[in-house]
Amino acid sequence: MRQLFPVTDMTAPNAQVNGGDREWSLDELADAYAYPADAEVWLRANMVSSLDGAGQHDGRSQPLSSDTDMRIFGTLRGLADVVIVGAETVRLEGYRPARAREAFAERRAAAGQGPAPAIAIVTASLDLDLALPLFTSPLVPTLVLTGAGAPAERIAAAREAGVEVLLAGDGAAVDPARAVALLAERGLRRQLTEGGPRLLGQFTAAEVLDELCLTLSPTMTAGDAQRISHGPSLALPTRFGLASLLEQDGFLFTRYRRI
Repeated sequence: MRQLFPVTDMTAPNAQVNGGDREWSLDELADAYAYPADAEVWLRANMVSSLDGAGQHDGRSQPLSSDTDMRIFGTLRGLADVVIVGAETVRLEGYRPARAREAFAERRAAAGQGPAPAIAIVTASLDLDLALPLFTSPLVPTLVLTGAGAPAERIAAAREAGVEVLLAGDGAAVDPARAVALLAERGLRRQLTEGGPRLLGQFTAAEVLDELCLTLSPTMTAGDAQRISHGPSLALPTRFGLASLLEQDGFLFTRYRRI
């Protein structure tokens, strides 16, 4: 993996290593993508996009991905306290519980983290299959974020199934800022969202997104797929600055931080 632009905010002693054309180790990637040590709460997104702006192909992001993209995907999960994801993405991508990985065990223990990140699902309808392993056998209990106006019978059913439901909005919908704050209050301050586009659009519109890790896939899809962020627009675009840029096999792995 070739480093094209210096990585900033790297805290480990060996963080300045240049990967050249070799594959970076998981430790090097973890150093490069470390969360800011001084942030009380930090929300980053991890998404992939085709060259022509598609955030998915046939409803899924996997066709746009690569082995290296999945290594970074795993690294970002290995660093996070919680993975925030929309219910539609859970259904389309076949989400399963996050798993403990030996490569990150020592790092997570030193940071006071559990063996794996929690999964937090954002949903207004609670249209969820509570028989899925995500709910029945997670290593870390799965959380559901919804609004106080969501269907009461579905909230009750989720709680009866042992799911912890957090109310993060006055209506049925989730207030993005309240969701971020609620998770941080539980000690889940290193936050990662993997979308989908509508959820990322909500975080963007609420101006609570601190960082975007975007893989630019060397593919063209045409069609009418959504962009990586979809929803209400801001009066003025939010500016992000480039923090790092890596390349392998034509894929660009970028990291932007809000200015």
